[in-house]
Amino acid sequence: MWVALVLAALAGVIGWWWMGRPVALPDAPSSRIACVSYAPYRRPGETPYDPATFITPERIDADLRALSQRFDCVRTYSQGQGLAAVPSIARRYGMQVLMGIWLGRDPTANAQEIAKGIATANANADVLRGVIVGNEVLLRGELAPETLAGYVRQVRAAVPASVPVTYADVWEFWLRYPRMVEAVDYLTIHILPYWEDEPVPPEHAVRHVAQVYAQMQRAFPGKRVMIGETGWPSAGRPRRAARATLVNEARYLREFLGHAAKVHMPYNVIEAFDQPWKRVQEGTVGGYWGIFDVDARPKFAMTGPVVEEPRWWWGWIAGALGALLFGLAGGTRSWRGAGGLVLAGFASGAALAWQGRQMVYACRDLLESGVSVAACVAALATTLWLARGLARRLSGREPGSAPPAWLSLGWLFALAWYDLLLVFDGRYRDFPLGLYALPCLGYALVAWLDPQPARPPLEHRLLAGLLPALGTLVVVQEVGLNLTAWLWLGLNLALAIPVLAAWRQRIRLHPQQP
Repeated sequence: MWVALVLAALAGVIGWWWMGRPVALPDAPSSRIACVSYAPYRRPGETPYDPATFITPERIDADLRALSQRFDCVRTYSQGQGLAAVPSIARRYGMQVLMGIWLGRDPTANAQEIAKGIATANANADVLRGVIVGNEVLLRGELAPETLAGYVRQVRAAVPASVPVTYADVWEFWLRYPRMVEAVDYLTIHILPYWEDEPVPPEHAVRHVAQVYAQMQRAFPGKRVMIGETGWPSAGRPRRAARATLVNEARYLREFLGHAAKVHMPYNVIEAFDQPWKRVQEGTVGGYWGIFDVDARPKFAMTGPVVEEPRWWWGWIAGALGALLFGLAGGTRSWRGAGGLVLAGFASGAALAWQGRQMVYACRDLLESGVSVAACVAALATTLWLARGLARRLSGREPGSAPPAWLSLGWLFALAWYDLLLVFDGRYRDFPLGLYALPCLGYALVAWLDPQPARPPLEHRLLAGLLPALGTLVVVQEVGLNLTAWLWLGLNLALAIPVLAAWRQRIRLHPQQP
C-alpha cells in the first residue's frame, strides 16, 4: 500500500518535471519560412462557415505586417469574408500569395467564389505565386473529379498565363484520380504525418514526407510537385505513436525546414495561427497547428532547446495544495494515516492539474468548461472520501462508512460510457487520464485493504465485466503503439478488477448465495 501511494506521488513529481525540462532539438536553417497558411479566425465565435464573419482590411494588414517578418508568402483558402483583400495588402509588405478559391457542393456558391477569385487574380497577378482552385474537395467527396477539373480549367482560361493554377488535396487522392493532373499546371499535395491513415511518429515524419514526395514525382513525371500543407499539432490526443505536443511540433518543423532547404523543395506550412474553430470539427488537436498562438505569439523558437510546459511548477503547487487539503480533511492524528493522506493528496492534486491543463486546450465554451470542472470536483470529493477510509485503516482503525454504492456505480458507468465513445467515435477525442485516475486508483487501493468485500450488485458486475474489454479495444485500435491508450486500459482494470475479484471471493465463500 505504501509503495503504491509513494509511486503515485512520485508520478506527479516526475511527470510535471518531465514536461518542464528543456529538450534539445536541431536548429532550423533559418527563422524565415517560405510560405504559411493564413486563416485569421482567432477570436471567439469566428469561423469560415459563418456568413456573418467578416475580417476587416485593417486586421488583415496587421496580420500580414507581422507575418512578413518571418514568411515570404501566405496561402489563403477562400475569397469570402474579406479574404479577397489579402493579395493587395500582401503587396505592401513584399509578400506573395497562394490564393485559394473555395469549392463545395453548392454550384451557385461555387460560381460566385470563382468569379470573385478570377477578378482578384486578374487585379493582383504580380503577387500571386499560384491560384489553388478547391481544397480537399475530393477528400470530402463534395464534387466529382470531372466537375472539379472543369472548374480548374475555367479559372485557368480566365487568369493570366503567368499565374499557375492548381488544385490541393491529400497526396493519396492525386493517385486515386490521376486524370486531375491534366487540368493543373502543377500538383499541390498535402502530407500531414500525424493525420496519415497509419500515423507516423515525429522521429520518422520528415523521412515519410521525403518518401511520399519522391513517390509523387515518379508517378507524375514532367509535373512540378509542391507540398501545399505540412505541419504538426502542438496539443490534442496522440494517434498511435504520433503525439501532439509542442516539442514534437517544433521538432518536426525544424527538421522539415532543414530537409526542404537541402533539396530545394517547394512547400507551404500549415499554419500561421492556432484556429479555435477547428476544434469543433477535429477535436482538441484541430485547433493547435499554428506556429503562433491565437494571440499571435510564437509558440517556440527556431533554435535552442524547447520546453513543453514552461509553467510546469504549477503541477507541484497543485500537488502541495492537494496534500494540504487531504491532510486537513483527513480526520486522523496518526502519523501513518496522515502520511497516507498527504501522499494521496499530492498525487490527486498533480493529476487534477494535468487534467486542468488539458481542459485549457480542449474546452470550447463555458458549458464544456463547467461540465469539466464539475467532473473534477466530483473526482476529488470521491477520492477524498476514499482516502479518509484508507487513512483510518493505515492507522489501525475501522474505515468508517464506505462510499455509497451509487457513487461507485456512477464512476463505472462514466468510464464505460467514455470507453464506448473512444471505441466507436474516438478519432477526435482526448484521453481524460487526470480525471479518471483519481476514482479508479482510489477504489483499487480501498479494495486492496478490504479483506472481506461486500458482494457487488449485478449492475456493478456487468459494467466491471465490460470495462476491460472496451479498454482493450482502445489499445487494439491504436495497434499497441499509444502509451496513453495503455494507461487508459490500466485505469479500466483498476476500477473493474476489484469489483470482479470481490464477486469471485463472495462466490467462493458463499456459493449458495445468488
